[in-house]
Amino acid sequence: MHTSRKAYFCQVAESWDQKYYTPELEAFLEKLIPKFGLKLGQTVLDAGTGTGVLIPFLLKAIGSSGSITAIDYSENMIKKFQSKFSNLQNVKIELQDVEALDLPPEIFDAAICFGLFPHLERKAQALRNLNHVLKSRGRLVIAHALSRAEMIKHHKGTFPVAQDLLPEEPEMKHMLNQAGFSNIHITDEPGLYLCLATKISL
Repeated sequence: MHTSRKAYFCQVAESWDQKYYTPELEAFLEKLIPKFGLKLGQTVLDAGTGTGVLIPFLLKAIGSSGSITAIDYSENMIKKFQSKFSNLQNVKIELQDVEALDLPPEIFDAAICFGLFPHLERKAQALRNLNHVLKSRGRLVIAHALSRAEMIKHHKGTFPVAQDLLPEEPEMKHMLNQAGFSNIHITDEPGLYLCLATKISL
């Protein structure tokens, strides 16, 4: 399933922005990103960046003194990303799978998963990996432009992502706690899913 899901995202990469990057999504992101609590100068991991729809908004939040490492496991998504953002000095893109993340420990102030989490097969492992690369008290953000219930309808009938769902709130909180996160706040309402959590300071 992991291979077929990756092939799906490679296949849709070229048309992704045309299909999904609408004025409505742009307006949504303008309002969403300030809720992440990012600050000027911070280092940010954009996990599952896709074509990089978040990049302009993240840069606005962290400024020229901040930096973004964007990762995706789809080669075609990365090619599309590079065609848009290769000129930016403080943004780099890497071919990486968040379920097998290979980055140094404690280097990011925040890790963002926008539109990614339902598509992960090993969600608990991914959360542990993200915790590993976050600094102490670093922030994890899991966000979507759909509620959990809306996502079920959205993915229905679309192979191979038809079964890609967000965990119910109790399970999500349990997984985050087990992975080393606290201060968990989840908003699940029509047109928005937002989960904020903080890496436990040891």
